Order: sequence, then C-alpha cells, then structure tokens
Amino acid sequence: MGADSADTTRVTLLHRLNQDPNDQLSWAEFVRVYGPTIRVWLMHWGLQDADAQDVAQNVLLRLTAKLPQFQYDPNKSFRGWLKTLTHHAWHDFVTEAGRRTRGSGDTSVLDQLQSIEAREDLTARVEATFDKELLEVALVRAKARVADTTWQAFKLVALEGVSPQAAADQLGVRVSQVYLAKHRLQKVVQEEIRAIEGAGSTE
Repeated sequence: MGADSADTTRVTLLHRLNQDPNDQLSWAEFVRVYGPTIRVWLMHWGLQDADAQDVAQNVLLRLTAKLPQFQYDPNKSFRGWLKTLTHHAWHDFVTEAGRRTRGSGDTSVLDQLQSIEAREDLTARVEATFDKELLEVALVRAKARVADTTWQAFKLVALEGVSPQAAADQLGVRVSQVYLAKHRLQKVVQEEIRAIEGAGSTE
C-alpha cells in the first residue's frame, strides 16, 4: 500500500470514529495503527514499558471523549494533535507519581521523575505540538545560524538536561552566557519551525 493510500485509509478511519465513537472495528484498527506510536512517545519521555502501556490506555480513553468533536483539517497534522494529547496524559502521570512519591519518601524515584521533567524542557514541549521530524530539521537550521559555543551551551542544557552551571563549567563560559544561549536558540528554533511550516503551506 502506497503512502497516499495509507493516508486516505487513516482519514477514512478518523471519519468513521468521528461519526460513530462506538465502532469497535474502527477502534481496533485505530489502536493497531496508532497504539505503538503512542507508546514510543511515552517511552521516549522516560516511562518504563509497563507505565507506558498504562498511560497509552489512558490516552485511548481520552480519545473516546475527544474524537466525536475532532474536526479533521488536511492542512494540519492529526499526529501532532495526538502527540499533544499524549503529552498531556504523560504530564498528568508524572505529576501524580511525584505526589505519591513525596508521600512515600522514596527519594530515588522522585529524583528519577525530576530528571525526566528536567529533560523535557524545549524538546518535549515543541514535540507536543510539532512532529519530531520537523523539530530535527529546525534544530539543524538553527545550529547553522549561531556560534558553536552558543549551540553547545543550548544542546547541553535544553536537549541533554545538563544544569546551566555544569554546562558553563564544561564550556569555560559564564553561567549567564549559558542562559542567554538557551533563550536565543529557543527563539531561533521557533522561527525556523514557523518558516518550515510557512514553506509547506505554500507548496
């Protein structure tokens, strides 16, 4: 099956679920098509496989309420919308797990959750709205627009979760320069995303 045929099939699937959320055959097809992708996103954001499966089930439950109101727009990405919904479910899970952990005094688990939240930063927030492929292209373009030290500071703090002070020590710069680099690159990446989207809409 070619890409165009697959896209048509998925649009038809969304239309069927939009019209009849109780269509069990369509739901089974939806889970087959999108379930693995949802789990991959969740594990990329730091969840173990068992937790990812639980949260994926929660995402599917949320979809049963939201799909009847969903209006398909061929100019926008359903995958991006689904990733946003998945990210909200992930955030709720991490927040609730953090509350339970604080109550139990299990600091090792709490440290892990805080590390996940720290690594989220720009990458996860942008991925919640845009496809990963779009982000990767924007990052490549942004890197070409700045000095190497600026890029390295941004990469360490925003993409790898290194603390600003540790990044400053590693690069031999002031911590204020690290903060400025991160802020500047965030703006540049957002500009590149808008430019890429604008070019795509005129094709």
